[in-house]
Amino acid sequence: MDHGERAPRIGDVEFTDLFDLEPHGPDTYVGRVAFYPWGKRLFGGQVVAQALRAAIHTVDPERVAHSFHSYFIRPGSPNEPIRFEVERLRDGRSFTTRQVVARQSAGAILNASVSFQVPEEHEADVTLAALPSGLPDPTDTDLVDQSWGDLLDRRAVDLPDGRIGYWIRLLADLGDDPVLHLCGLTFMSDAAPHRAGRATHPEYTNDPSDRERFQGASLDHSLWFHRPTRADEWHWFDTRSHGLAGGRGLVTGDVLTMQGRHAATMAQQILLRRNRNVT
Repeated sequence: MDHGERAPRIGDVEFTDLFDLEPHGPDTYVGRVAFYPWGKRLFGGQVVAQALRAAIHTVDPERVAHSFHSYFIRPGSPNEPIRFEVERLRDGRSFTTRQVVARQSAGAILNASVSFQVPEEHEADVTLAALPSGLPDPTDTDLVDQSWGDLLDRRAVDLPDGRIGYWIRLLADLGDDPVLHLCGLTFMSDAAPHRAGRATHPEYTNDPSDRERFQGASLDHSLWFHRPTRADEWHWFDTRSHGLAGGRGLVTGDVLTMQGRHAATMAQQILLRRNRNVT
């Protein structure tokens, strides 16, 4: 894609094509972009998932990502590809560490660190997170449908104690490649935390006018991968806000399958400040 050329709409792109990164020299990869319904910015979930894919390219396939930490530096543009530069920080006996910088012509848009581990199947496996009692099934027609067309299926659920949850799955053919499912889970994890972070603001009404009265963005995004899962199946994202301070809000959440398998834990810090030009 040339600079200035409009990206295809996300609904017109094969999801797997987003993760078919093109090598551009040692440990450097270029990824496709897409135009999302809400405007000129890329979806952060796409950028973090592609950064994870770039890191995976440089690691022994036996080692699996167990944690991902990233900072959003500037908004990504849908008008040019993204260049992912991977640095091999360490290859230890049990753990491998990579750093990834995602760049466009304006500069770095994301900085990420990814840690990988060799399988340790003989260690303890303990789950504490659980599906809430009485949780509606994702196919319940009374749930609020907040899906993204033919790409992402999402159902919102408000819980009695103020938590906000989502049933989310990808509507894409990911086959049986565990790497694609890991990237898919990373992609959809950015579709869950914002509402919980905004909901605690005393002046936020969730009305369309809030888009003019408030400035919002994702500041950083982290994931801990506990167990393998399939991103094309329903996952329960149980998100909760930890309050607001200095224009920033922190949201954490557990990600569980319909069978109650704890697949991942996520955390995101968001920016939410009043637009000083709007009274």
